[in-house]
Amino acid sequence: MRLILAFVVTSLLFFSLNAQPVKIMLVTGGHSFDTLQFFQMFDALEEIEYIHFAQPRANDVISRGIADDFDVLVFYDMWKEISEREQNAYIDLTKKGKPMLFLHHALVSYQDWPQFEKFLGGRYIQKRQGVPEAELSTYEHDVWVYVQPARNHPVTSGLGNLRFFDEVYGNYRVSDNVVPVLITNHPQSNQIIGWENRFNNSRIIYLQPGHDKRTYETPDYRQLLLQAIRYLASEN
Repeated sequence: MRLILAFVVTSLLFFSLNAQPVKIMLVTGGHSFDTLQFFQMFDALEEIEYIHFAQPRANDVISRGIADDFDVLVFYDMWKEISEREQNAYIDLTKKGKPMLFLHHALVSYQDWPQFEKFLGGRYIQKRQGVPEAELSTYEHDVWVYVQPARNHPVTSGLGNLRFFDEVYGNYRVSDNVVPVLITNHPQSNQIIGWENRFNNSRIIYLQPGHDKRTYETPDYRQLLLQAIRYLASEN
């Protein structure tokens, strides 16, 4: 009886030590969003702990090595400025294999940092001097977006066809090297709206849906986020 009790106690201790929550560094800044509902969504994700950093503080703490303390970095920012030191810090994280999740308007970040497109696996092109009109990306708010998993992938496991009242982007660039995760047939959107990219030793996921509270509050979207985070965390 004592042996059985000892085994049970040992097993419970083992599982409790191996069921640690995923530690998230959650980054926002540069674009307005439904703040209350956004953080309520992350509060509701099971077995997730996060600390929020708004830009420009987020890039500053990344450049000082704080990101090493987190399992996964999640970006919901749309930031423009990034110093050479901060760029190098991002690259160093990928050399260490730090997994990252980029959401929605994060695709627009760092228009003047060419390496970021290779890093993320795509780029939304904003209007600026020297960019031909035909290369500019587009967007459309408040549309129904019907989404399908692109293939069998841990991020979309168990999820069928999805529908979000969201925002679509069009005419953005997607690398030929990415693995598509989500697709749509919306006429104002690119077909690939979610993908997995590899940069140095890091696994990177981009998911385009997530414009506002109408998507945040959708159970399917929360499941999508949770599975993306768990998949990325499994890399560590």
